[in-house]
Amino acid sequence: MIRNRYIIAALSAAVVLVAGFFAIRGAFYTPGYIADQADRYEAPVDFDLDAIKNRGTIRLATRYSSVSYFLHHGLERGFEFEFFSEFASEHGLRVEVVIPSGDDDPIDLLNRGEADVIAQNYVITPDRVRYIEFTEPYNVVDQVVVLPALMEREITSLDSLAGITVTVRRESSYYETLLGLQQRGIDVAIETVPETLDTEALILAVAEGQIQATIADDNLLRASMVYIQGVQEGPRLAARDLVSWGIRSNAPALKQAADAFITSHFRFSEPDQQPRRSTLLNILRERYFENERMIHRFRAQSPVTPYSGLLSPYDGLVRPIAEEMGVDWKLVVAIMAQESQFDPNAVSWAGAVGLMQVIPRFSPLTEEELFDEEANVREGIRIIKQHLDHYSYLDSINQISLALATYNAGMGHVADARRIAIDRNRDPNQWENVEDGLLKLMNRQFYMHARHGFARGIETSNYVRDIMSRYRMYDTIVNLASEQQESPSRWTLSLSSFLSQRAESLLNPETDTE
Repeated sequence: MIRNRYIIAALSAAVVLVAGFFAIRGAFYTPGYIADQADRYEAPVDFDLDAIKNRGTIRLATRYSSVSYFLHHGLERGFEFEFFSEFASEHGLRVEVVIPSGDDDPIDLLNRGEADVIAQNYVITPDRVRYIEFTEPYNVVDQVVVLPALMEREITSLDSLAGITVTVRRESSYYETLLGLQQRGIDVAIETVPETLDTEALILAVAEGQIQATIADDNLLRASMVYIQGVQEGPRLAARDLVSWGIRSNAPALKQAADAFITSHFRFSEPDQQPRRSTLLNILRERYFENERMIHRFRAQSPVTPYSGLLSPYDGLVRPIAEEMGVDWKLVVAIMAQESQFDPNAVSWAGAVGLMQVIPRFSPLTEEELFDEEANVREGIRIIKQHLDHYSYLDSINQISLALATYNAGMGHVADARRIAIDRNRDPNQWENVEDGLLKLMNRQFYMHARHGFARGIETSNYVRDIMSRYRMYDTIVNLASEQQESPSRWTLSLSSFLSQRAESLLNPETDTE
């Protein structure tokens, strides 16, 4: 009964707030703009929760920013990422992060099946609800104008924005708000910027005098003002916007599961309709929005090692050695993250040691020598290079996947798995067939007849999937940094408040800018 009353209260509050949302936006909403977008997205693929569970991973479309998702000392962090990961964990799923590149619209990624959920402080808007479903909300925010701290004239109301140029992303909810202001007759100019620029980047651009003004959600602005000086909060443009996850319109089971998860962490109280959050959400809000010490910690640029870079504490060590040996350094960093989480003193139950978790009995180096960071990295790269060369006749995806499986499980178990594939008339050069063979080596029916016996196939399967996902993510992040460094645009220095600062040290490793 209590549970039922809670659900009814939450749904009632959501209905009230959605109605309020559209009422508040009445003056800011431009029907002509929506009509012009009628056929902008393709039909969504048919891929609901059961299919996602069969795949084993759920794909999260989000922004690379110090709120949604970022790397901190090589490890994945972020409010949206951590909250979503809890949902994935409850359903036995691993999270694969997808960062839209260039001018990619996350709704396109969703409908093409390249992502399953959008979570990036994503506000329900009249435009978006025409194309996708939204979950129950898990946050409520106000849209506010971001202005320089020192201005020649005072701006305290919407009407006083006349004559100001406000800079936003074209696909953001802020753009619709500005169109509404113009519809009301307020002479505000709109400047749009590339979709790769997050809100923090634009707040920083206001502080540096590159633009006159932008718009931000109030919680993000106040967190940003802890470490970005020279901005102030201006007039409020929209009140009580609902932040939700975006989901394909034809995935009812996924939406139902997401709604059940979110309503267990967030609700509106009666009768004041104030947000009530779970312990988890309160911890995440404290970490990323409210605790100044934690905010400073996650945005700190001080290196933890002399080799710190864009991706990890060991970029500067890995990159030259990997390039010398002909291995993609981003793949090596992805392996290192999986193997040791960048702990040079890590020791596994099997006796593997150091950053790359090299087993001494399979190396010409002693255990003591393998605790040396450079020696360990060189030996780990030598071994993965050996495996890559062994599978060099395969396409790159299968080559890397089989090399990773061999690095983890050993050549013998991978050979057994390939024999199982052959016995079942399947191609032993395709990773999915070898993966299936490794999983079968956990079954007595198969491992009793295998030359190298039982294998922890599920561990190797997860190992390869996790590293390949991380490798793709690292490649996206490096490409974003490279594009911004090479672009002649005035926005080069504002990709994000921390990505831009690390890009130079990544692309010019000889220069330590951290």
